[in-house]
Amino acid sequence: MSQSFTDIFIEEGRELVSDIVSSLLELEQDPENTELVARIFRSLHTIKGSGAMFGLDTVSDFAHHLEDLFDRVRNNRLKLDKDIIDLTLSSADLISKMLDSAELTPEVIQQKEEIVRRIENRLGANSIIEEEEKSKAEEEKNLSVSGARQTFRIVFTPGESVFRQGVNTCEIFSSFRTLGDLLIIAKTTKIPDLFHIDPEVCYLAWVLILTTDQGIDSIQDITMMLDDYVRIQIDMIDDGSDESPDPDYKKLGDILIERGDINREEMNRALSMQHRFGEILVSQGAVQNEAIESALMEQKHIRQLRQTAGEKKEVTSLRVSSDKVDILVNLVGELVTLQARLNQLSNQRIDSELLGVSEEMERLTAELRDHTMDIRMFPIGSTFSQFRRLVRDLSAQLGKEIELSTEGDETELDKSVIEKLHDPLVHLIRNSIDHGVESPEQRLEKGKSRQGMVHLGASQSGGFVVIQISDDGRGLDVEAIRDKAVERGLIQQDTQLNEQKVYNLIFEPGFSTAKQVSDLSGRGVGMDVVKRNIEALRGSVQVESEVDIGTTVTIKIPLTLAIIDGLLVQVGAERYVIPLALVEECVEIRHSRIVSDGGNRLVKVRGALVPYIYLHEIFEHDEPAPDYEQIIIIRNENRRVGLVVDQVIGGHQTVIKNLGAYLKKLEGVSGATILGDGGIALILDIPCLVKQMEEIQLNRSRDSQLSLQGEINA
Repeated sequence: MSQSFTDIFIEEGRELVSDIVSSLLELEQDPENTELVARIFRSLHTIKGSGAMFGLDTVSDFAHHLEDLFDRVRNNRLKLDKDIIDLTLSSADLISKMLDSAELTPEVIQQKEEIVRRIENRLGANSIIEEEEKSKAEEEKNLSVSGARQTFRIVFTPGESVFRQGVNTCEIFSSFRTLGDLLIIAKTTKIPDLFHIDPEVCYLAWVLILTTDQGIDSIQDITMMLDDYVRIQIDMIDDGSDESPDPDYKKLGDILIERGDINREEMNRALSMQHRFGEILVSQGAVQNEAIESALMEQKHIRQLRQTAGEKKEVTSLRVSSDKVDILVNLVGELVTLQARLNQLSNQRIDSELLGVSEEMERLTAELRDHTMDIRMFPIGSTFSQFRRLVRDLSAQLGKEIELSTEGDETELDKSVIEKLHDPLVHLIRNSIDHGVESPEQRLEKGKSRQGMVHLGASQSGGFVVIQISDDGRGLDVEAIRDKAVERGLIQQDTQLNEQKVYNLIFEPGFSTAKQVSDLSGRGVGMDVVKRNIEALRGSVQVESEVDIGTTVTIKIPLTLAIIDGLLVQVGAERYVIPLALVEECVEIRHSRIVSDGGNRLVKVRGALVPYIYLHEIFEHDEPAPDYEQIIIIRNENRRVGLVVDQVIGGHQTVIKNLGAYLKKLEGVSGATILGDGGIALILDIPCLVKQMEEIQLNRSRDSQLSLQGEINA
């Protein structure tokens, strides 16, 4: 067997194991969910069959034991309990180890034998239901199975006195509509002329075509109280079992015979004539025109359903190596650079034809760029689901009761960003569980519920994704953080810091307020790494907390790390790119105001004072500045900051190139890009520049205080 096919199975196997784990954690909260049980069974069946096909017999044999276990659960022959869920979670971990390693270690073999023994014990337990119950379940299986899209014909014939009994047929039909797709066909042949109508008498009957995944039991639940007033006949006309349904449906004559409108002799007689079948039956008086229309509506409804199902089956996905996608993204990046060069040349030359080609090329390049980036975008929910297991295991380990809730699972993010975001999120969730949420006893003493909550949410904001990890625990102790920072020499005893800056101290290397070291915390390793990893993604992290209410950590990261929209600016002889998603506005300022500000780096913009960074000074440019400069107002961590540049050139599609080893540690720069003329522009690292500005201001303030103190002493 080709190794490439085996690799494909291993990758699919990991996805199936991940799906099994997430389904198990959902099933733990909703043990009666038969669809989740069926989903786990199907995943195990796939692993077993595919494993045997690709020569991974050990994986296949082990999955076979689990499949037997969930087959019993699926058929109500074994009761689902916490032990089965724990056992299956351990089995999923073991399957992952088998997929990751070609040869089984003695430890894995021992673990496999132990789990197989536990499975066999459960299979041999006295948990099989009575044979008569099993037989009954088998008889009703075809009609009551949930999950299959079955179609029923419901002939609804009320008695004449149904309105006098207070029965509201509209409410009944609304109840049917909640079960699925409903087609209502009225039978009106018994309605008399206007002068003979009694408003309290029901002359109507209805044929309902209902397509639902709830089974016949849910239909009977609605109709069971109507037996005394309404004659109801329920027939399944499509069981939804065919994976590739024939878009065609029964002939008109077959439908009319099934419904009792005609007999087969009348159908054959009509078919022998060379006219439309329905018209012949009506002309012969064999059936009313309304019955023909009703049958045709049923036929059309089922055909549309089957056609839609067939179209859904035709939608396929293609599994492609991430390396190939990366190559495609790199090629698109080169194309974007080439297009920028073409655009520059067309603007320099007075050639309308070349300009037209350039504009068309720009449009196509932008579309190609957007579609290529979409290929790399994945819902972040696939990562969120992995943390349910983490929360479950750590809660049990620490003796806490914690539930994980998620929001915004559908928010999409570049796959490379998701991969690099996993470890920081793991650490933040562990911190919430260990440091944040109290024990059940402590929570009860504070008037809280026994069960704590950790919430993981994601949303898109412009070119960024905002991720929040929050808990309803004890919150951060500002005084304890200050005392620890003073003890570590990070700040002076008399240093004045606002609450936000105190919270930022937890991101200092080696900082920890834990009173004792454990397997989870107290070593002072983690939060500084979290911030460093987030900033490496050109993102930011912010903490908000309230004592005994909880803590929220907000991460803001760009959607992608490959191609961004930027604002191209010039400082001296060099050009720089500012991420456009951070830019709010541009304001012109006289150079004399910057020179004469006496070190007070503030400028008034629309009535508010905004601190600014003078890039001429930061990057040590010797060229003289122009008389009028531009201040680009950006927003960083909910704070407005200005960047002073010589000139704003304009928008620029920026293909991000990593800096080489020699420039890797260059502060204030996160990457570089190639311009249309072949030149290089550095991409500014805004959080780093803001941090530099704060340090410069702090040093100036400290020097000013020392100078003043010296004058006083003199």
